[in-house]
Amino acid sequence: MKFQKIHNKGQARIFRNQYLEMLTKTHPLVIWGMYLPVILFLLYYSFVKHHFTISYIALVFTGGLFSWTLFEYLMHRFAFHYVAHSPGAQRIVYILHANHHEYPRDRERLFMPPAPSFIFACVVLVLQYLLLGNHVFMFFPGFLLGYLLYGTMHYAIHAWNPPFKWMKPLWRNHHLHHYKEQEKGFGVSTTLWDRVFGTMFDLKKEKEDKEKVNDLMFK
Repeated sequence: MKFQKIHNKGQARIFRNQYLEMLTKTHPLVIWGMYLPVILFLLYYSFVKHHFTISYIALVFTGGLFSWTLFEYLMHRFAFHYVAHSPGAQRIVYILHANHHEYPRDRERLFMPPAPSFIFACVVLVLQYLLLGNHVFMFFPGFLLGYLLYGTMHYAIHAWNPPFKWMKPLWRNHHLHHYKEQEKGFGVSTTLWDRVFGTMFDLKKEKEDKEKVNDLMFK
């Protein structure tokens, strides 16, 4: 998945039909509005219906949040950057992620749109329920919050400079993923798994290209 040029204006056209095209876009607050009530309800349900203690709920919830970071890394590395050969597979990869690399300033496609997002969330919930049983009502909210934080962090990286100095490596790792090498820097909400699996950029050796970074930032 390589592009000769980053497009600094406009956005990718996914569907010819204007109504389907509208469904490919969303605002972060829409997704937060969808899932924050779900997170709160499931945690409440775990406490009231299944009588789990608050400390145990917090523990399993944190486990779900942490598990998202690994899921995020694996999806970004092996699904979003899958080297597709058939036209159909290439189109799927483009819809899922490649359009973001071509149009990194498109702020309407950083979160999965509501309809496919809801379907995917339901599938994940069912699979996790089969593995975890009633514990899923504590684990899935953490996993879901991880997704919301990931999308928000991704938005922030393209919108602003890092608010704290310790966050700069995360910002630079993602910027380099865009304009330097797409086979590194897969973590967005954390660099942990890039460090574990050896796909972290050596930030001491990489010089920051301010012009190319500017091409990635929202205007």
